[in-house]
Amino acid sequence: METYAATIDVRQFAAPVKHRTIFSVWNALTPGTKMLLVNDHDPKPLYYQLDAEYKGQFEWTYVADGPELWQVQIAKVAVPAAATPARSV
Repeated sequence: METYAATIDVRQFAAPVKHRTIFSVWNALTPGTKMLLVNDHDPKPLYYQLDAEYKGQFEWTYVADGPELWQVQIAKVAVPAAATPARSV
């Protein structure tokens, strides 16, 4: 059985606040942890948004894929040090 840092059932939220709520939970995750997203439709647009904003920083795994319930495990992965911009002092 998987362990999640957070499980968020967005079926209960109004459409305008879904992504804001999801990203709030996502931003609170630490590398190596994961959340479970529960929705009443395929959250593929969220995948594309995550990929645009956090490319290479997440893993997306369908746990259940419809037709009435979708569950997606979203894991936050560590960004390699080489991918992090160097800071000058």
